[in-house]
Amino acid sequence: MSYLLHIDSSSLGADSVSYQVARSFRGTWDAPVVHRDLAVSPVPHLSAAGIAAWNTDPARHTPEQAAAVAVQDELIGEFLGASAYVFTVPMYNLTMPSVFKAWLDQVIVKGRTFGLPDGPPASGRPALGGSARGGGYGPGTPNHGKDFVVPALETILRDMLGLEVTALTPELTMAPVVPALTHLVPIHEASLTDAHQQARRQAEKFRDRIAA
Repeated sequence: MSYLLHIDSSSLGADSVSYQVARSFRGTWDAPVVHRDLAVSPVPHLSAAGIAAWNTDPARHTPEQAAAVAVQDELIGEFLGASAYVFTVPMYNLTMPSVFKAWLDQVIVKGRTFGLPDGPPASGRPALGGSARGGGYGPGTPNHGKDFVVPALETILRDMLGLEVTALTPELTMAPVVPALTHLVPIHEASLTDAHQQARRQAEKFRDRIAA
């Protein structure tokens, strides 16, 4: 077993519900963890130099291209070295935090993490995606169909990087602090309790699967 890679993109740190659910997972996980906090140390957005470097002989890289490749090499090496993943990706304005999208754009490189003849090198590895949100987005809610985090997350991680993704979505995190949502506090609490329980169960499943 190598390590669990935890990519955290919440701006709230330890106060983040998404992060707290991830901590429940990590509390059950008993192997090494590499934690990258993108809110504290954001990675650069993909640049023209980074894109041009993909199709340029390394011996002819400009200083800007070499620097961009060095960032990609570090992040890709860290990604491929993991045996399992936790992604803390809260919903911000209906979608994922920009720092997480920046990380994805640096890691998804054709010929290295996808687009290889034998498929993605991380294919089949388990991943947990924790995405807390202030409202409710399930069937029957006014916001149903407006979740642009989990569908994108599952599609990118599964179809491009080959990961087997389990998503946890504790909802209505604003209910305890917004008076108009007070009546929804019991639903929020049930959703949060379930997310923590599921996180611990998934950690056990990941651990047993990797050890097998």
